[in-house]
Amino acid sequence: MLAACQGRHYATQDTLPENSMATNPYAAPQARVADAPVPTPDGQFVPDGQALAAGSGWAWFVDGWRLFRAQPGLWIGISVALLAFYVLVSLIPWIGQLATTLLTPVIAGGLLLGCKALDEGGTLTFGHLFEGFRLPQAGRLVMVGVVSLAAAVVMLVSIFLVVGAGFGVSMLGGTPGMGGLGLTTALAILIALAVSIPVYMALWFAPALVTLHDFGTADALKASFTACLKNMLPFLVYGIAALLLSVVALVPFGLGLLVLVPVFIASVYAAYRDIFFIR
Repeated sequence: MLAACQGRHYATQDTLPENSMATNPYAAPQARVADAPVPTPDGQFVPDGQALAAGSGWAWFVDGWRLFRAQPGLWIGISVALLAFYVLVSLIPWIGQLATTLLTPVIAGGLLLGCKALDEGGTLTFGHLFEGFRLPQAGRLVMVGVVSLAAAVVMLVSIFLVVGAGFGVSMLGGTPGMGGLGLTTALAILIALAVSIPVYMALWFAPALVTLHDFGTADALKASFTACLKNMLPFLVYGIAALLLSVVALVPFGLGLLVLVPVFIASVYAAYRDIFFIR
């Protein structure tokens, strides 16, 4: 009788579908485990970022200060070199502004690698200031600069057209027309804000995504915009904190910028880590 029951038991198992796990606990897993997100040592990467609480905006500066304190002397040296570079290049007519706009994402890529090294227990080196130029993604970082330059041109042309039209109307209208010029100038400022805010949202994390995750330029811009859009409140707090810290940094003859600049750079890295990783 026992043998017959066992025979029926195995016969029943043999007739089960091969992919049935609910009735056959000994079957091999059928789920596509390879498709599941694999956490990295940094945490699970979220390509479009995650929404955070408003207080995160201040926490990014706190974390940036932590990275600055790891090697303050070298950070200040990098700040001096960076400020000197921008001053000298900006003195070159026409080419200067063009060069700084195109090269800023490349420089940012190298400094973000330095922040990553510090965050992982490594060291920041002066070479990180030029590391972006040696990256295989350097061309894509320059393209991020091209997008920034194109947006700046569009913004300036829009302002010029609006203010120019308002000035022409005011000249024809005499004294009453001067009030119209003020309204036109206000409109030009609103247009500049309308253009610049979405552009800065797209550019903000693009160097980090290109450098640290090998994103294409378009994908990096899209992901950065989406991540910023999800975190409008934290960025509002971040912007207010940046404004207040800038005022404090400018008080002692602007020497505070030697500290604020590296803290600001490190805070961008901190924001990227906080938004794009689940830890």
